[in-house]
Amino acid sequence: MSPGLIRLYIILLVCGALLLGAEVFVPGGMLGVLGVIALLAALFLGFGFGWAGGLISAVGIVFFTALAVLLWVRLFPKTPVGRKLALARDGRDFKLDDAAEKAVIGREGTALSPLRPGGIGLVDGRRRDVITRGVWMDAGRRFRVAAVEGARLIVEPIEESPSEGTAS
Repeated sequence: MSPGLIRLYIILLVCGALLLGAEVFVPGGMLGVLGVIALLAALFLGFGFGWAGGLISAVGIVFFTALAVLLWVRLFPKTPVGRKLALARDGRDFKLDDAAEKAVIGREGTALSPLRPGGIGLVDGRRRDVITRGVWMDAGRRFRVAAVEGARLIVEPIEESPSEGTAS
């Protein structure tokens, strides 16, 4: 086999591995697909070395891919970049305090964004996700918390009384 094909084989292996590694940081899947294509091309090119060369290529690609995944799972979360990308705790400890949420029923608040029908409201001085029962409300409109469903506050508009001093 010519030195040019050997160089191409090595380039395909390296590029395939680098593209698969880059897939972790660049969303979309395209880099991963290109990496797999490069590794498959290197595998088929390995069969140009004969059956033994192709078999060694296949075993090598599978072995080093498995080793890379194992090292990634074991070591990457302990690196500074891995600690920034991974959660510090799992979600089993995250609980919603239902009693505290139910305490806001009947309280009044103000829509900070238009509610179409969901948006942001201010209740007891805290920004909260709120949703109406199909009613659209403008920002600045007052509402009353009617119910709590999970972490969502179901709100109803407060009917504003006509302003005094208007001509009838």
